[in-house]
Amino acid sequence: MNLFNVYPLVDITPVRALGATLWDDKGQEYLDFYGGHAVISIGHSHPHYVQRLTEQLQNIGFYSNSVQIPIQRELATKLGQVSGYDDYTLFLCNSGAEANENALKLASFHTGKNRVIAFKGGFHGRTSGAVAATDNPKIVAPFNAGHVISILEYDLQAVIEVLRGGDVCAVMVEPIQGVGGIISPPDEFLIGLSLVCGAHGALLIADEVQCGYGRSGKFFAHQHAGIRPDIISVAKGMGNGFPIGGILIAPQYKASFGLLGTTFGGNHLACAAALAVLEVIEEEDLLAHATEMGDYLRTELLAHAGAEEIRGRGLMVGIKYNFPIKEIRDKLLSEFHVFVGNASDPTVLRLLPPLNITKAEVDRFLQALYALVQPHPLAPSPAGEGRLVSSFKS
Repeated sequence: MNLFNVYPLVDITPVRALGATLWDDKGQEYLDFYGGHAVISIGHSHPHYVQRLTEQLQNIGFYSNSVQIPIQRELATKLGQVSGYDDYTLFLCNSGAEANENALKLASFHTGKNRVIAFKGGFHGRTSGAVAATDNPKIVAPFNAGHVISILEYDLQAVIEVLRGGDVCAVMVEPIQGVGGIISPPDEFLIGLSLVCGAHGALLIADEVQCGYGRSGKFFAHQHAGIRPDIISVAKGMGNGFPIGGILIAPQYKASFGLLGTTFGGNHLACAAALAVLEVIEEEDLLAHATEMGDYLRTELLAHAGAEEIRGRGLMVGIKYNFPIKEIRDKLLSEFHVFVGNASDPTVLRLLPPLNITKAEVDRFLQALYALVQPHPLAPSPAGEGRLVSSFKS
């Protein structure tokens, strides 16, 4: 039997990882500045994470949600404390797409309505409802297209016009778009969106699958705008590689038995992984560290990367050039052994390193990038070239 091809494959086989470092089956070392699509939040094989999972597996790894699973309540309490949402309800599942499916379903159950508003460039997953709300016609099958979706620009008046139709159950937005190219809707837009959703009886769903869990320097990216969504979807960095997802549900919305369900969601091992992530984020003060390293990274990139624009917050960074970045991305991997990401916009390089990345590792990435972009014939001349050498003294 052959495997189905999920992504185009690079000819590298990682066999070991620690922190932001990978080693392949030939012994070659790599710097991970992508974290497998923003999944690795606290670094590969963090000792506390390994210990938590090992101890849990030695006791019990799984039983279904038909029994008492105290570690689920422990996770819900801890997540509420660390995120600032201790009055919300947590529903646990297995992935970001599944989280968004359940968010949309709950919004429709609550309102009795069927239309969803999503936004240009958004990516919410590949399952039926989530992919219908994703702005990529290539992956929306005819079956998925049956959903009632309005894909809009970040235009509050356009949102209001659709809301006036009276059939909108939810507005789903990424506080920072990941796949779309690290695009942040203005804080003022998110504030306005929260207000108009409330006025028209639609639930505001913040898709924090990629931008959440400290990636932006706050626990959730929408917290930069000071809003409190009705539902928050989470996954990726939540388990640091172990499959887990969930939705945080505002206290005014009740999900009765049968509306949402799962077999594997919130299993013992998944909860142990998620607890380990929260404990490391708290113990190592990774929100502050992500802010500090993100500020340093963007300052250096603005000075030397020759880019049109540096996007993002914290350690969710997009470097936009005026030419396709594929060659740069390929050479970073093949010549400098650095993993980075791309975006649906072919001119954007996407950076999603672990939240505990070190300054030395950031400098290693910067040196590799500069070696490639400064001679590029289409790149603007970097400012402050005289400062470049002194910036990287050991």
